[in-house]
Amino acid sequence: MVKLYVLASLAFALSAPFASAQVAILGSGVSKDCYEAAKYQRVSAREGEDICTKALEAELMNITNKAATYTNRGVLRMRSGRLEAALSDYDIAKQMRPEEGATYLNEGAAHILRKDYTSALVSLDKAIELNSHDLYAAFYNRAIAKENTGDIQGAYFDFKMADELNPESDLARKQMSRFEISTN
Repeated sequence: MVKLYVLASLAFALSAPFASAQVAILGSGVSKDCYEAAKYQRVSAREGEDICTKALEAELMNITNKAATYTNRGVLRMRSGRLEAALSDYDIAKQMRPEEGATYLNEGAAHILRKDYTSALVSLDKAIELNSHDLYAAFYNRAIAKENTGDIQGAYFDFKMADELNPESDLARKQMSRFEISTN
């Protein structure tokens, strides 16, 4: 049996960066500008949120693009610290497109920022179940949530999976370096 011990304090895990994802928009217009604001961060989060709101109010969109726009606005709201507003957008997006894993990934990130790790686990489990297009971020975020709920072994294995999914990034590897593995 493998046991894992955390070398660093839990405070380090609380300060670990989380990952989020945007949802691509097909076509052009203000909704595409919203996506680009969320993805490229060329404007402030508040300006990006305004772009997304304009798209939602004034642009005719199919259900896929509308749900994506709510998710992207949620990402921008989350970046500006407006977590309840972001969660509201994610709820609307999930009602429109419950099969979109990125929405659950971002919802999980918002719950992590709120330090509601149990809710984060529910959202991130769903993102993984739906095979979110950014599984690396889903496993990485779930590891943070697991560690903060006391599931140290689960956290380690999720960081390991995140590292396997995205070996170019060293974030998960840095997190794993805090663990000591012993066999009994």
